[in-house]
Amino acid sequence: MIRRLVPLKPADVAARLRDGRAALVDIREPDEFQPRHIAGAVSRPLSAFDADRLGLAPGREVIFMCKTGMRTGANCDRLAAAVGHDAYVLEGGLDAWAAAGLPVAAGR
Repeated sequence: MIRRLVPLKPADVAARLRDGRAALVDIREPDEFQPRHIAGAVSRPLSAFDADRLGLAPGREVIFMCKTGMRTGANCDRLAAAVGHDAYVLEGGLDAWAAAGLPVAAGR
């Protein structure tokens, strides 16, 4: 069965996170995540990505993200396979989130 990542606009991601029905997985490296990220995002760097260690609560939607969406798009098959069902991607990544005026956290 083909798994895929369905693109979501930043406002849609924000609503799903606010409702508690989704988990946001940031695949950027730690040196990218630490200084600037979305509050509540789980850091799972692509360089050490392990599907068995996602550690997400079952029954929640999974939304993957990176800085611009390019890295997530280039690895969509691998990421979707890790979830075992269709998952989502933050369209435009962190850059689009910030451009939409949504809050970005700094530091840990």
